[in-house]
Amino acid sequence: MKYQSHSVAYNHFVVALLLFALQVIAGLFIGVQYVFPDFFYQIIDFNVMRTIHINLLIVWILIGFMGASYYLVVEESETEVWSPGLANIHLVGFVIGGVAAIVGYLFGWTDGREFLEQPFIIKLAITVVVLAFVLNIIMTIIKGGRWTSVQIVLVMGLVGAALFFLPALGNHVGLYDNLSVDKFFWWWTVHLWVEGVWELIMGAMLSFLLLKLTGVDREVLEKWLYVIVGITFFSGILGTGHHYYWEGYPSYWLWIGGIFSASEPFAFLGMTIYAFTMMELAGRTHPNRVAIYMTLGCAIFAFLGAGVWGVMHTLPMINKYTHGTQITASHGHLAFFGAYAMINIAMMAYAIPAMKGSDGFNKRTGLTAFWLMVIGMSDMTLALFGAGVVQAFMERYNHVPFLDVQNQMGLFYAVRLAGGVVFAVGVFYLIKAFFEPGEKRSA
Repeated sequence: MKYQSHSVAYNHFVVALLLFALQVIAGLFIGVQYVFPDFFYQIIDFNVMRTIHINLLIVWILIGFMGASYYLVVEESETEVWSPGLANIHLVGFVIGGVAAIVGYLFGWTDGREFLEQPFIIKLAITVVVLAFVLNIIMTIIKGGRWTSVQIVLVMGLVGAALFFLPALGNHVGLYDNLSVDKFFWWWTVHLWVEGVWELIMGAMLSFLLLKLTGVDREVLEKWLYVIVGITFFSGILGTGHHYYWEGYPSYWLWIGGIFSASEPFAFLGMTIYAFTMMELAGRTHPNRVAIYMTLGCAIFAFLGAGVWGVMHTLPMINKYTHGTQITASHGHLAFFGAYAMINIAMMAYAIPAMKGSDGFNKRTGLTAFWLMVIGMSDMTLALFGAGVVQAFMERYNHVPFLDVQNQMGLFYAVRLAGGVVFAVGVFYLIKAFFEPGEKRSA
């Protein structure tokens, strides 16, 4: 390894991948229960497994972000991590907190607030862990004495992630006694993470990868980065209003949320154009095809999942019928996979060979993983979208009883499960590629 503290990034990548595998296993369990509702229902309830599935998603993506951030700042600052010991401590702390929360869900120990179900003590532990991580990143950059645009945007995203987690603590300390007020600030974490500060993190990592994979001029790339980040952050903040339609807030949120949510795809379209333009300028000559495919895949699927799939049902007159249907699940699956899972995997696919040479990340197996995951996720997305259209039309528009509608959606759920199996095989190949040696080049 070029830098000794690259092992810090590697440790985070290993943990993130293993948690990713567990998340997919939980997703398969849910997929089976959609098709066979009685499957293990007396042992593990559907809602419990759904909570575990979503929480594992959040935890592994955050740990992946941490590992990728450590690799990025070490490379950009050309220095070792400020405190490798602190990095390993907060990794262990995060894993312990995440495992404790998930075990607790099995026994009903939950806050009850969707996506933020962790008990107060675990939320406090997460806050401390994230603050320790952000401190380590900033001190590493200061130690290197070099602030690049990529690092600045990354730090903005990481600090924002830490700050916007704080509203999740409000109800525990008596700040939100009213349910509507609590829900208002609840979105400050849930929405402003995934449609705000996480997008800054993704933009920084996408730019870093394009720099490394294309070798294009840094000045040109940084101009693109600032424009896209500006659009993303502005539309993401005001786009929070599209969640306020149905929760008792003033009517002006109808048009604020609708207009700015509808503008969010422009940022993702910009990212897609940005990525392909940089690749075309370089001629796509970099030998790491897995990193290239994952990077371009991130740009495409983020645009489709977070942009197109999001705007299709964000306007009030449409969202009235689609809110909380399988269309929402379709959007969520494609958006998280495209925007955040793929950028993490792209960073791993680039960093592991760069750190370990031919001893790490088998590219042939990695390409197999890429195509299996893309095919599986596309299948799941389209199946859930079809189910959501049926649900919105029959249940929401024509007021057919919920269970009667569910009985009409078995084929969609079966197709979704098949896609989940293909995706899971892809994740297996990804883990296999991560741990097996790369191909030796012939002389």
